[in-house]
Amino acid sequence: MVKIRLRRMGAKKAPFYRIVVADSRYPRDGRFIEEIGTYNPLKEPSEIKVNAESAQKWIKDGAQPTDTVRILLKKAGVL
Repeated sequence: MVKIRLRRMGAKKAPFYRIVVADSRYPRDGRFIEEIGTYNPLKEPSEIKVNAESAQKWIKDGAQPTDTVRILLKKAGVL
């Protein structure tokens, strides 16, 4: 199954996430199909950048966003 999920980047205690499309069998920070955005929770307010066109295409094709990514996509106005 293809999922839209967060991939953790950044240093220890300074998280930065990339929103990626990946096969659910791959590890969290492992191989992915496409990067569709970023999420920085440390900025005030938190910064969310998403390629809406790409995200909607993947959702239409059957990719399932995780619960956290679903919330972020709603905040960004994609869903």
